[in-house]
Amino acid sequence: MKFRSTLLCAALGLGCLATAHADTLSKVRENGYITLAYRESSVPFSYLDAGKRVGMTVEMSEAIADAVKKAVGKPNLEVKWQAVTSQNRIPLLSNGTIDLECGSTTNNSVRGKEVDFAINHFYTGTRLLVKKTSGVKNYADLKGKTVAITSGTTNLQVMRKYSADKGLDLNIIMPKDHSDGFLQVQQDRAAAFGMDDVLLYGLMANAKNPGDYEVVADALQVEPYACMVRKNDPEFKKLVDGVIGGMMKSGAFTKLYDKWFMQPIPPTNTPLNMPMSDDLKKNVIELSDKPAT
Repeated sequence: MKFRSTLLCAALGLGCLATAHADTLSKVRENGYITLAYRESSVPFSYLDAGKRVGMTVEMSEAIADAVKKAVGKPNLEVKWQAVTSQNRIPLLSNGTIDLECGSTTNNSVRGKEVDFAINHFYTGTRLLVKKTSGVKNYADLKGKTVAITSGTTNLQVMRKYSADKGLDLNIIMPKDHSDGFLQVQQDRAAAFGMDDVLLYGLMANAKNPGDYEVVADALQVEPYACMVRKNDPEFKKLVDGVIGGMMKSGAFTKLYDKWFMQPIPPTNTPLNMPMSDDLKKNVIELSDKPAT
């Protein structure tokens, strides 16, 4: 049957690839493993501490994997992990390399054409990380200067539009991940790193000299984060939503948020001190997966 399906896909062309792995639970049951995505520097959601995967959404992913084990009747199901970046996370999900991505991915309508999103688990806005000695306090101070923005992020689109609308003539460079973006500021290759405010606070808290930096400027727009699942897989989305929604209803999510946003976190045991936003408090009750406009 599997060979026949492969022949059918070949006969129908590449369009069949998009649906080849749509039924995640069947795929996992057949293969005997699930592959979860993680990020290397999306503090405090998903990042590496001395080579170990840690973070709020790493723990959420583990809870979802436990639910998958029960759903497929395999308590000893192997859980594999795959590092992803802003550029490759959607392609790797769509082609079946990973089965779930929970991190710092913005849920918006454009991405919703390629993947589906679970219940929103965070809300954030684009701001700037700068050296305190830079003199940069807002976007207007960046006119004609170099700004780093991680490749493959919605922040890149937001900043490009803002620069064009305001005539800032920004020189935008695109590092492959958030840690590289911060490095551009540290090494004076960029005047600012533009990214989601929570990620900027995380990078700053874990810097060698956090007091040398600050997060400035108003948020350009507020957007939700959510876990990604493959398009047109309602059974798996229902399972993922059930886990996240259950955590929110039980209070487990609020405790998890407190652990990663209000308490000391690795590697420097520095707290982010970011209380839950009104938007997130509202969604803990509403359990919405509504995308950014």
